[in-house]
Amino acid sequence: MTATTPRPDAGAEVRARIIADPTLILDDKDVMRTLVAASERGMGDNIVDMRGLAMERLEARLARLEETHRAVIAAAYENLSGTNQIHRAILRMLDPEQFEDFLHTLGSDVAHVLNVDAIKLVLESPDAGPDPALERISDVVCVVRPGFIETYMSNERGPTTRQVVLRQAIPQTEILYGAKTPDLRSEACMKLDLGQHRMGGMLVMASDNPHMFKAGQGTDLLSFFAGIFERSMRRWLA
Repeated sequence: MTATTPRPDAGAEVRARIIADPTLILDDKDVMRTLVAASERGMGDNIVDMRGLAMERLEARLARLEETHRAVIAAAYENLSGTNQIHRAILRMLDPEQFEDFLHTLGSDVAHVLNVDAIKLVLESPDAGPDPALERISDVVCVVRPGFIETYMSNERGPTTRQVVLRQAIPQTEILYGAKTPDLRSEACMKLDLGQHRMGGMLVMASDNPHMFKAGQGTDLLSFFAGIFERSMRRWLA
């Protein structure tokens, strides 16, 4: 009769495997949670597991860091996209060789690239009012009385010194946008320096998207765009 070899205890075999390679347990989140939960039950309801609390806080902190990381990446991509958009608009604005073409491009191609529903070049003049000569050239230009720009860019606190103003409350006047005014929900106003001995100017962009322009957004790119635009205007006015 042949003697049989006794089978090793299964628990001892598992124990030996875990001792030989602890990562079998440590890398498995579900197993670790089960072991921690079993340990907490064994300690009773009146025992506070400080290590468990610390782990929960670390997991919560890690989740917040991951969320912040995703938000930072999204903001970086959005900023890069905005930069490229402004650059494309500037290149289109610099293409025309005639002032009439410049104004036409501003109201069509540049507006399309920037994804806005209206663009207006506002110029102050003592002789404010409809100008048939300008109207024949383009409907982008709007001539207003002196002081209009300062009043238009003001807020509830009074006049502002900012070069760029972003807002979601557009003054309900048809002087700039005409019949489009009721449909527009946000606006960017850029004050222009057209050179010595020339009255003020302003470039305005408006959108039917209420989130396109709003207070709190960065204005660096629009300030850069306005700087290029006013230099182009000085060249045309010269």
